[in-house]
Amino acid sequence: MTKLRVQREIFDAFPDAVLGVVTFEGIRNDGESAEISDGLRREEQEVLPRFGSVPVTEHPHIACWREAYRKFGAKPKDHPSSIENLVRRAAKGHSLRHVNRLVDLYNTVSLKHLVPAGGEDLDAIDGDVELAFAGDAEPPVRLLGELEARPPKKGEVIYRDRVGAICRRWNWKEADRTKLTEATTRGFLVIEGLPPVDRAMVAAAAGELAALVEKHCGGKVGIAIVDRENPEVSLSSRA
Repeated sequence: MTKLRVQREIFDAFPDAVLGVVTFEGIRNDGESAEISDGLRREEQEVLPRFGSVPVTEHPHIACWREAYRKFGAKPKDHPSSIENLVRRAAKGHSLRHVNRLVDLYNTVSLKHLVPAGGEDLDAIDGDVELAFAGDAEPPVRLLGELEARPPKKGEVIYRDRVGAICRRWNWKEADRTKLTEATTRGFLVIEGLPPVDRAMVAAAAGELAALVEKHCGGKVGIAIVDRENPEVSLSSRA
């Protein structure tokens, strides 16, 4: 049974990190839904008013990730967290393109709750998934939208399986190998939180995302929370 675990050293460095994990199987991820698209467009329009006069980089939900990135040696200006990237696109008036139902749904929840979100296809995963600090000999990985495979830098936070990294710089950019596609039928989505986002807020966002997946994609859906006290969960929706 495939599991997701967080390396102890991650919690040593980020003791209040929380992951909300939404597992799914037997779902439909093909075709575009007008209802999903409308929800995403609505969140794109409503996200900036929540910032008021606060600059994007200074909002607590964004600043915490910029601080985390600096802590493991990444420049947030050059490699913004996924949530900062989404908000900046919305600020420029750029609508997110349709990818597939799951990606559209987690982007919607990400914008609504101002938290990073992502997902992977379990059929493309080899072995267990770990959130860990990269070692000094990580295999090269080709990221989405890139032509060349490059290895993660030692010390950066990555998700990885037995083959190698599946997402670099925590939530900056994921690997092409394990991406969600219209053919995906089973996999997992992750909502991530650092203070001031707490367990309750992550659980609420994950619960909303799970309900949306069940409504729009069908199948069997499960939810689990990963934190310092519970660093490992099954990635089976039957658990």
